[in-house]
Amino acid sequence: MLVLPPELTHAQARASLRLLLEGLKALPPQASGVVTVDASALRRFDSSALAVLLECRRAALFEGRGFMVKALPPALAGLAGLYGVQELL
Repeated sequence: MLVLPPELTHAQARASLRLLLEGLKALPPQASGVVTVDASALRRFDSSALAVLLECRRAALFEGRGFMVKALPPALAGLAGLYGVQELL
């Protein structure tokens, strides 16, 4: 399982994405089912968090894995709905 940090704004987006993609690559091949990202620690975020999650999803799908986000904060889920990408997360 991959984990989001407590803060994911534009300032942390590049580093957070790099860590998530490294974590994705480090998953064992037998874990090729669904990649789960735990967002329960996420407290402060902006739309960059959505961009990071969508890029992580793209990378997971490219590797033939599924993708889901666990414990997405309601405000971020609302933002995803506003942008029309909620069903992707």
